[in-house]
Amino acid sequence: MFSRPVQRFVIMRLLGARPPTDAEARRLESAWLAVSRRAQRSPDAFVLAVVDDESLNAFACGGHLVIVSSYAVHELDDDELRGVLAHELSHHLGLHTVALTVSQWMSLPIIALASLGTRIQHVAEAATTTFADRYPALRFGGRIVSATLHVVSWLLTLNVSLASALGTTLGRASELHADRRAAELGFGHELLKALRRVDAAERERSRRRVVKRRRFASHPPAKLRINHLSSHLRRVTPRWSGPR
Repeated sequence: MFSRPVQRFVIMRLLGARPPTDAEARRLESAWLAVSRRAQRSPDAFVLAVVDDESLNAFACGGHLVIVSSYAVHELDDDELRGVLAHELSHHLGLHTVALTVSQWMSLPIIALASLGTRIQHVAEAATTTFADRYPALRFGGRIVSATLHVVSWLLTLNVSLASALGTTLGRASELHADRRAAELGFGHELLKALRRVDAAERERSRRRVVKRRRFASHPPAKLRINHLSSHLRRVTPRWSGPR
């Protein structure tokens, strides 16, 4: 998950992403070079990819992957694109993506055990029904086994649900933290400009009552991020104050 070749050839495909076209690469690389230099990071240390999506989207994944929607690449201006990329780089600098990846992989065995427990429970129930009349003594034992497996599966599923809820809460906090870090890199106003475009798109969808699956439920509303980032920019002077 944290190897660049694995991310390029496996994770990108799992996420439905692709390498950028020549035109997309020119736009992304120009903006990415400015952002990575400001953060004093090598631009080649990360993998840039594009997902074909008609929404303004971008996300960081694993240890080196930055994915931007095709809409964002084609519709954002240069300032907005730098702001969005600075936000995603901030996720990597804050190790948010590492924590998310590890938590996702650690939840997989729990999900598998919960599923296995449910299947065994069904087998136990079927066996109890089949042999209950022929062997009455087995009826009580079968019900005990079935009830025990039901409780175990429920507890495992509850753990996953609680972990998911905690992950959503931490994910929202990490978004606001990445916004502030992008501002500290000197791209706060650029990101704020992009967020206002996102907020306008969200309000338009709300007016049309269009329900659309979001790639990340953990993202707080754009309006909330705008308020937090605007407040931060009023309070804090960016570390880098050179010409934009």
